[in-house]
Amino acid sequence: MTSVKFLADSKGLYGFEISGHSSLNCDDEIGKIVCSAVSSAAYMTANTITEIIGCEADIVVDDAKMFFSLVKPTYQAVNILEGLRLHLVELSSQYSNNIKIIGGAKNVKD
Repeated sequence: MTSVKFLADSKGLYGFEISGHSSLNCDDEIGKIVCSAVSSAAYMTANTITEIIGCEADIVVDDAKMFFSLVKPTYQAVNILEGLRLHLVELSSQYSNNIKIIGGAKNVKD
């Protein structure tokens, strides 16, 4: 299962941490597709914030792990993180056996 932890403080979202694989085994095609969707959304979010908007972030990527934390959150960057959160919450509602969302908003259970 993929776990997505959204990092937030009183000012709002400032990052995320993704770990694990969504596929339950090597033959789990839906899990592989969900895993790819999560990875793609995370990379697009990180690249848009750092390369297009130009915000500085601490980023660590390893096998089945991605950590992203804004150094100085901006309105635009926070909105993009909110878009990622919304996207992954909706994905997890469809594929609850593959994705677990932790934190980041009032409607997301810790």
